[in-house]
Amino acid sequence: MSAATHFAPAERASRDELTRQRSLFSDQILVTLLDSVTDIVAVLNGNRQIVFANRNLLQLLDDDDAECIVGLRPGELLLCEHSLCAENGCGTSAACRSCEAVNAILCGLGGSRKEAECRITKRQEDVLVALDLKVCASPLDLQGERFVLFAIHDISSEKRRRALERIFFHDILNTAGGLQNLAQMILEEVPLDLKGETLMMHRFSKDLVDEIMAQRLLLAAESDELSVRPAMCILDDMVRDVADCVAQLEIAQKIEMDVLPSPDDVLLFTDPALLRRVLLNMLKNAVEASPQGGRVQVRCYEKDGGVEFATHNTAVIPDAYKWLIFQRSFTTKGAGRGLGTYSMKLLTNNYLKGQVRFRSGEGEGTTFYLWLPFTLESVH
Repeated sequence: MSAATHFAPAERASRDELTRQRSLFSDQILVTLLDSVTDIVAVLNGNRQIVFANRNLLQLLDDDDAECIVGLRPGELLLCEHSLCAENGCGTSAACRSCEAVNAILCGLGGSRKEAECRITKRQEDVLVALDLKVCASPLDLQGERFVLFAIHDISSEKRRRALERIFFHDILNTAGGLQNLAQMILEEVPLDLKGETLMMHRFSKDLVDEIMAQRLLLAAESDELSVRPAMCILDDMVRDVADCVAQLEIAQKIEMDVLPSPDDVLLFTDPALLRRVLLNMLKNAVEASPQGGRVQVRCYEKDGGVEFATHNTAVIPDAYKWLIFQRSFTTKGAGRGLGTYSMKLLTNNYLKGQVRFRSGEGEGTTFYLWLPFTLESVH
């Protein structure tokens, strides 16, 4: 009679059968290969039992002998509360139907590779610990038998960090936004002799909100959580709005900025917020690289079935830096900088479906180019 289960088969291999299956993984090349990967990896048999564990898993258990875990199922190894409560262990409780780890293993046994994220509540005596895991189950056929390579990566810290980031950005934007609104109210009411100081306070509060929004947008883009919202943009209005915004920054006060006329009545169907962010970074980068009294030129024109924006300044990028410009955190401006050009490329390539490039040389200065299609067809 089959053992009782509410989901996956409950039958287990005998100890002799487990010993035989374990011996299939004694090949030194295979052992070295599995030990070399950075994730925790276990090999499961057709009954979802562990027959081999790589070095990372044994180190996690602080044990050099895999004998103690041979025959266990992953949920039993991880002390999942549902596996401990079920009569026949991991995979057999009603709750296991919604477990992505069990479902991935069953896919692997069926011949398909599957990656998934799963949440496990681990019970240690009377203490409950929540785990967020990324798992991958891949079929492995060896000497006529089907096994599953089961890799586990703990993403609990990453999940907690992202949750805290969302809370942080929500709360700090509310605070900074309130400060900006207050500064606007004061600006409208103060006497003329105080207008200058109040205007400065309003500008700083606006810059603060803008920087917080930029960091939130970049984190969302890197974690593939950014939504694209295309809308129709008037090209000339967008360019002049960005130029006016940068011209108000302190770094631009001693820089001459030329904004050449844009093509008349050219419309661009793209995400206005993302485009504005990329253009701001392009123009800020040009201004920051310019010496006091220098000149920055901004222009845009139709090209190759789309629109190209260009920002030019007289500075020259050294040859040693040219291959590093778009790398994350590369900067010549000091520690903690270096996300501007990286975010330009990230947002343009991955979300706006365009291209960013630059030219730099003695006698010609540096020009950054942003090309976008007239219509953003693929929404991320």
